[in-house]
Amino acid sequence: MAGNRFKISSEGTAIALAAATAKTVLGVNAPSNIRLKLKRWGIYFDGASATAVPVIVQLLRHSTAGTATAVTPRNVNQTETVQSTAGKNYTVEPTAGDILENKEVHPQQGYETIYPEGAEIQVAGGGRLSIKATAPAIVNCVVEMEFEE
Repeated sequence: MAGNRFKISSEGTAIALAAATAKTVLGVNAPSNIRLKLKRWGIYFDGASATAVPVIVQLLRHSTAGTATAVTPRNVNQTETVQSTAGKNYTVEPTAGDILENKEVHPQQGYETIYPEGAEIQVAGGGRLSIKATAPAIVNCVVEMEFEE
């Protein structure tokens, strides 16, 4: 790894979640010969009801790419060109694999994880990692992930 840090996000656009429908909101595809480290990720909702049921948020690996709107990875430390590709707001769901984290998040709030050095989640070369959300009621979210390749 070259220490090349980059971020992907919903790029300032809220992603709509339909009631009781799982949706992959953001994902990364690692280059075939480069391993990634997930440094941090977060998802934030715009719900209005204090009594709303929590959103199920999953961080997972997936075995197919699905179909998504392309996202431009943004270099954090300006060292090298980012080799990874990414997508948001999937219209065709990727095939889910291992669920690495499973959270319940209130739809008026958000959730963020920052991994300590040495404890980052790794994505093998050619692998995929995504965030999927299932909301009981209609709500919007913004989402972001930071990696090192």
